[in-house]
This record gives sequence, structure tokens and C-alpha cells, in this order.
Amino acid sequence: MKNVLRIDASARTARSLSRDLADRFIDRLTEKCPQAHVTSRDVGRSPPPAVTEEWISAVFSKAPLSDEEKALTALSDTLIEELASADLILIATPMYNYGMPTALKAWFDQVIRVNKTFTFDLSRGDRPLEPTMCGKDIVVLTSWGEFGFQAGGVNAGRDHLVPHIRTCSCYLGARSFQHIGIEFQEFGDERHQRSKKQAWQRVIDLADQLAHCSDKPPLSGSTGPVLNPAAR
Repeated sequence: MKNVLRIDASARTARSLSRDLADRFIDRLTEKCPQAHVTSRDVGRSPPPAVTEEWISAVFSKAPLSDEEKALTALSDTLIEELASADLILIATPMYNYGMPTALKAWFDQVIRVNKTFTFDLSRGDRPLEPTMCGKDIVVLTSWGEFGFQAGGVNAGRDHLVPHIRTCSCYLGARSFQHIGIEFQEFGDERHQRSKKQAWQRVIDLADQLAHCSDKPPLSGSTGPVLNPAAR
């Protein structure tokens, strides 16, 4: 049984390239792995609230939570339960202003939580944070209006989306990290069409691999384990 958590972050409900990639991935995965269970969390349509001073106080509290504090953290508890149950986390997101959509950042802020997805212990020295989850495959599907974000490209160093997700992925329990993206959206030329077709094929190939790798080591060609340096 493979449990999949799908996160959609696009503000668009129609004409969304990242949603289309995720649809293709899920369709193929469930075709090859009919027993897979997919939980969908659409933060693009229903963004989690931003954290507040009261929320921070509640999650760091060492005393039993009041009814008001329990209400404040209820959504976070639910999102973390969804995360904990997943074997595969699929994040479909556009790049907005070279980084995460606000809604996706809000989701990360709700699930990366002390004593839930990481522990904090100063006896570890300068690396006091340690993730508590492990063994999950992370798939990130993106759409970019521009292109050339790779090393040496015309926009090298301007991608603050995928590196940010990769950094945070250790707190999602990542054992592998896969990224597939569509470029040239704002250009709408033959390069964009070619990028779409290549991404479509890549998501099919990746879904085929992941459908048959449950309880196996990270995929060949993946980044391998994504660990916080504090995790020894």
C-alpha cells in the first residue's frame, strides 16, 4: 500500500501547468499501483493561515494547551497527520517572484513544528534541530515563466523555489528528492512546447519507477537521503 500526499499550490485552478503535471503523475501512478491511496491538500485554493505570535506561543508551550491554543494548532495537527501518513509527498507548485507561493510557504510553516516534525536539543551543539520523520520520497513538479535557472544558465542563482523546498524537505522525512519542471511559460514559443512534452514524459517515467519501489532504497539517480546535518 502506497500513501501519497498531494500538495497543490497554484493560485490558478484552470490552465495551471503544475496541476496538469500532478494530474498526469497521479493518473499514471494509480494506474500502475491501483492500491495507492491519495490524499489531496489544495493550499492554492485553501491557503493555511500565516503563523501568529499566539500560534508560536502555543506550539512552544511546555504546559498543557488551553482550548484556545488547541483551536489555534488544530489545522497544523491535521496537516502533520497527513504528512506522517504519507510514503510519497507530491508538491506541485509554480514559481512566484522567484520563490514559493505564499500558500505553500504557509503550509511548510504549519508542518515544520517543534516536537512534531523536529526536536530541538542544545546538547547537539550548533546543530540543535533534528528531523523526526524519515523514509519518504519527495516529488516536486514546477512551472517557471522564465528559463535557465541551472548552473551557468541565464537565470542561475535566481531559483529560490526548488532549493528552498529541498532544504525544508529533510523535515518532511525525505529519503529522496526528485524535481521535474516546465520552463518558458511566459514565452509561449516552441521551447515552451518542447519543455512541456519533456516534462510530461519525465513524470510518466518517474511514476512508473515509484509505483514499483515501495519499501526499497532511494531511486537510482535521485539525490539520495536528504538529511539535516544534525542527524548523525
